[in-house]
Amino acid sequence: MAKVRMTSRPCLGAHTRLQWDSVREKQMLLAPERVLVLNEMAAAILARCDGVHNVSEIAADLAGQYHQAVDEDVRTLLNRLADKGLIQVDDHD
Repeated sequence: MAKVRMTSRPCLGAHTRLQWDSVREKQMLLAPERVLVLNEMAAAILARCDGVHNVSEIAADLAGQYHQAVDEDVRTLLNRLADKGLIQVDDHD
């Protein structure tokens, strides 16, 4: 099981990408033989997973946008996606 920390720098996996689905009017996460339809928060989190910003920075940015603490939501989603191999995590302490 992945353990994403607040200092981790997540990015999409090598064969994973975000794509807008104009029929559903939602962002989708596409990977070989997998498609995940994302809610607004998940899409916002993944759009910030560039391998440069750490989880703490992503959560702080989203907390300002949504006017609520989102640290645990961000870590939960990223841990689930890392477990499935859909994101990669570079740990910097």
